Parts: sequence; structure tokens; C-alpha cells
Amino acid sequence: MTVTSLPKISAGSDPSNVHNNGQARYRGTDDGGCMLAPTKDVADQALEAMGYKAELTRTRSTLHVAFMSFVLASVPYGLATMLAYPIIGGGPVAVIWGWLAVSAIIFCVAASLAEITSVYPTAGGVYYQTFMLAPSRWRRVAAWVCGWFYTVGTISITLSVNFGTTLFFVSCINVFETESGVGIFAPPDWQLYLVFVGITLLCTAVSSLGNRWLHILDTAAIFWTLAGVLAIIITILIMAKGGRRSADFVFTHFESNSGWPDGWSFMVGLLHAAYATSSTGMIISMCEEVKEPSTQVPKAMLATVCINTFAGLLFMIPLMFVLPDIQDLLSSSQPVPVIIKAAVGSPGASIALCLPLLVLGVICGIGCTTAASRCTWACARDGAIPGSRLWMQVHPGLGVPLNAILLCTAVQIVLGLIWFGSTQAFNAFSGVGVITLTAAYASPIAISLFTGRKAVENAKFSLGRFGVFANIVALGMSKRTSHLLQYRL
Repeated sequence: MTVTSLPKISAGSDPSNVHNNGQARYRGTDDGGCMLAPTKDVADQALEAMGYKAELTRTRSTLHVAFMSFVLASVPYGLATMLAYPIIGGGPVAVIWGWLAVSAIIFCVAASLAEITSVYPTAGGVYYQTFMLAPSRWRRVAAWVCGWFYTVGTISITLSVNFGTTLFFVSCINVFETESGVGIFAPPDWQLYLVFVGITLLCTAVSSLGNRWLHILDTAAIFWTLAGVLAIIITILIMAKGGRRSADFVFTHFESNSGWPDGWSFMVGLLHAAYATSSTGMIISMCEEVKEPSTQVPKAMLATVCINTFAGLLFMIPLMFVLPDIQDLLSSSQPVPVIIKAAVGSPGASIALCLPLLVLGVICGIGCTTAASRCTWACARDGAIPGSRLWMQVHPGLGVPLNAILLCTAVQIVLGLIWFGSTQAFNAFSGVGVITLTAAYASPIAISLFTGRKAVENAKFSLGRFGVFANIVALGMSKRTSHLLQYRL
């Protein structure tokens, strides 16, 4: 296999001081769809000024980035796989108002990261930003720690998405029952693990071999999600075989079944929203495949938070209107198929309605695999990962960091073996992913705030007076989320 190597940067070196004589490669198309000759555009020149050689193809527009960012979150799917937390933690109040509260906070996180990204738009994302913002005496250590948090976080979240899809798949099958409360499919651990491996390999294959078509897949996912969610909410609201709840119940009913004090129980219930929005900053790793990253990526990040907020409400409010007795849901780790079945009264119809969410889970896994591989590749390019010379290579034919993709896949498959030792593996994967990503996001935001926000004074995407407030809210959320997850784990 012939590969194109990026400039080697040893661990502990200054990633902003790398120089090379290689020509940047940009293979865009003209209005007629013809391939343009290799040239060096403004984004590639800016990348070289930051010390890196352009190796990836810039083909994504603002909409493409926004769509991929939406796919990374895949809010209806993400909320569906974790809905047990707010239902147990506080019922409808935790589901609806908890989602709105977390969305408002995540907007501040996204705005803070967007502002910094407009100054430092590289695939290294938050760890490169940490390096550039930190004082010189400890910037290397800060960047190294942040880089590992970021890499571990992206891989762990990808793992949790693929494992969550596996569990959701089993739950969908088990809407068919041999007797009340007993599903027809109770796979042994090894069968469940093989399903997980199959989903992971599928995501890897599509991410590796279909890179040039991924933006089309992301766009299709938007319409697939909209059509699927509309089909779900219209069907369950019209049929409502189990009856309909009142608006007072949906928006004001609080019921804690966690055993914790009410306030703490509500906070733990917010973890489903924190998980669904944990991918907010992962899109930064796609900066080197975007035509104008300093403006397109920030806009896409904020637009996606708004879209996700609406999509989450559109999905969850109808579910709360047809919610069966909460006590009947407590034994299910995946309550959405149970809720849909109770509403439509037919296991066949409920599987058909769950299918869009299941497909969205696979598409989300593909997007997360792509973003995680770019993060891993960027860290390897800076010499932060053992064996960096191998992982930093870009496949010349596919135009992707194939070795980095395969590394991420191998790590997921190995870590998935934890399932044989503990059925709480999914909780561990999602918890580690959220904690490490939250810590990684907080690093550049905290350093920027505590150094007087000097580096972002002239940012192309400036928050102005809102910046300090957004930074403080983002850091407060990071601290609280990490504490809650550590307590839960």
C-alpha cells in the first residue's frame, strides 16, 4: 500500500512551528462538475501558516458541515437510546424541560468553541486550540492532556453509539413477546457482541470506502430523520391505543423513581441530553475538509444546536402524550419501542416505526467513525500517539486516513469485550465518552477566558459581549456534567 505521509512532529514539540515544502492539494469542481487543477486556496494557506500541510480534500460546504454535525448528534436516536434516564429521574418534566435546559447550555458551549475555531480551524480541534491559547511554559502539557481526552472521547462516543444501536436493535425485536413482558430474543453475550462488531465494521467500511459520498449520506439523513419522526409522531398520536395524557401531565408532571432526592434525581435525568449533545465539538475535526472552515464550521455548529433542539422537542413531546404507566417502563433499558408499541398496539407496526431510528443510529455511527478518525489522525500527525508514523498516513486513492480509521475500529472492538464482564458496559462507554469530551471542550474555553479572551478579540466569528457569559456557562456545565457522570459511574 502506497501512502502519503504528513510531516512528522515529535511529541512535546510545537505544532505551530512545522514547515514543509509540499504543495497543498485541493481537488474541487467547477460549476460544470469538472475536476479543477491542484491549487492552493486561502484555507490551505491558512493551514500552512499554522504549521500543517493540506492533505485532505476540501469538498464540504456550510450545509454539508451542518448536516454532518446533525448526524453526529442524531438527536432522535440519541435521545431514544438514553430515554430511560429522564423517565426514571423525573418523568415528563425531566424529559421536556431538562432537554430545553441542556440545549440552552449547549448553545453556549457551541458558541464558545465556534469563536475559538474561527481563529484556529484545524483537524486537531480543541487540543491545537489549547496549545495556541495556553501560556508557553505549560502549553505542551495542556495540549497533550487535552488531545488524549479528545481522542479517547471521540472513540468512546463512537463505541457507545454502535453499542447503543446494538441494544436498540434487540429491543425492537423484543416488541414481539412469548408472554407479557418476555421478548422472543434473549441473545447470549457472544451473539450480542457479534451484532455490535458487525455494526462497527459496517460503519468503518462506509467511512473508509465512501468518503466522497458521505456528504450525500448526511444530507439524506436529514430528510430520512424528518420523515421518520413525522411518521412516528403522527401515527402514535392518531392511534394512541393506550390513551392520551393531558398537557398538564406532559409539561408539569414530576415523578422520581431513582431513589435519590428529587433535585439530584432531576439532575441525573439530564444525562440523556448531555449524551445526545456530547458530539457538539467533534465536527471541528472536519475543518480540513471544509472550504472556508473559519466561518462555515462555527455557523454550522450553532445552526445544528438550534435544529437539534427543535428535533428533540418534536420527537419527545408526542411520546410523552402517549406515555404508558411509568412503572411499566422501569424494567426496560430501551423504553422507546415499548412506548411506541403501547401506542400502536401492534408489534409489527412498532418495529416499522422504530426502523427510521435504527437506520439513523447506523448513520450516526458512520459520522462518529469519520470524526473520530480525523481526531486520531491529527493527534498522530503531531506525534502524540505511539506509532504515529503509521497512523498519520493518508491513503492516496481513498483520500482518507485509513490507518487511523482502522485503529479506531480495533480499539472499539477490543473495548467491546468488556460486555462479557459487565452488562453495564454501555453506561461505561457513554459515561467515559461524555466526561472526556466535556473536559476536552472545556480546556480551550477555560484558557481563553482566564487569559482575558485576547486571542479571540479579532475572531471572524466573534461573540462580542456575549462571549464571557457563554464561556462561564460552558465551563459550569462541563464541571457539573463530569461530576454527575462520575457519581453515576
